[in-house]
Amino acid sequence: MPPKQKSLKALWLGILVFGCGAMSVSAALAGGADVLEATYARSADGTYRFDVTVRHDDAGWEHYADKWQVLDADGTVLGERVLFHPHDTEQPFTRSQSGIEIPAGTQSVIIRAHDKEHGWGGAELTIDLEN
Repeated sequence: MPPKQKSLKALWLGILVFGCGAMSVSAALAGGADVLEATYARSADGTYRFDVTVRHDDAGWEHYADKWQVLDADGTVLGERVLFHPHDTEQPFTRSQSGIEIPAGTQSVIIRAHDKEHGWGGAELTIDLEN
């Protein structure tokens, strides 16, 4: 291959690699809502209360963490806490939800958080349940 074609190929390869890298960095900086920590307690009626700590760079009413969910291993939603307002000045923040029914025999649950702009996709947390 002539030297001029090699340099052109190298230039296009560099643009492609740099462009993909820039898109990845941009997506990483945008960030999703991350579940940092969670605790649970079983109530006398057999339902569960979850206290979940979420971190997200809330930026007003158009872009904030707006809910978290408790799921089983198959992805079935067992419970959800809706967050009705941004937490711009309170990060990370912890919110609770009671009355969550966990089917007998469930050994672990997954907790994930959602934000209005990016949806699901931040750090999730798996919690082993005591039987």
